[in-house]
Amino acid sequence: MESQNKVVVFGGGCFWCTEAVFKMLKGVVSVAPGYAGGTKENPTYEEVCSGSTGHAEVIKIEYEPEKISFRDLLTVFFATHDPATPNRQGADVGTQYRSIILYTDESQKDEAEKFIEELNSSAKEGAAITTEVKSLEKFYEAEDYHK
Repeated sequence: MESQNKVVVFGGGCFWCTEAVFKMLKGVVSVAPGYAGGTKENPTYEEVCSGSTGHAEVIKIEYEPEKISFRDLLTVFFATHDPATPNRQGADVGTQYRSIILYTDESQKDEAEKFIEELNSSAKEGAAITTEVKSLEKFYEAEDYHK
């Protein structure tokens, strides 16, 4: 029986950086840059960069669970950004660069929370994971010039 593709949205800094990594993974069908996690409808890049929308720069990943597990996606996600520093990735500073997982089903939520617990229990003192785990409400695709 063929399984359905699944979708998850990750934010871990500038979407250009995270997008490139996930596009290379076998089992990832598509990766789209955009904005999510905030309150402003149809935000622009400039609005998101201002920090006034509540949105983060994110990537929407469509993947084939029979070819790549959600746990493998989490492993790559946490290995490719700093989840222990709030609202900052390198020189990029602001809430739009926060670490966030926007899940589309309860199994993703459960697995993400368990993964974070494992990371926290193995981390050095003072290096707790700050990644938000929230249900995806709305994903806004980035402007064409970001693709």
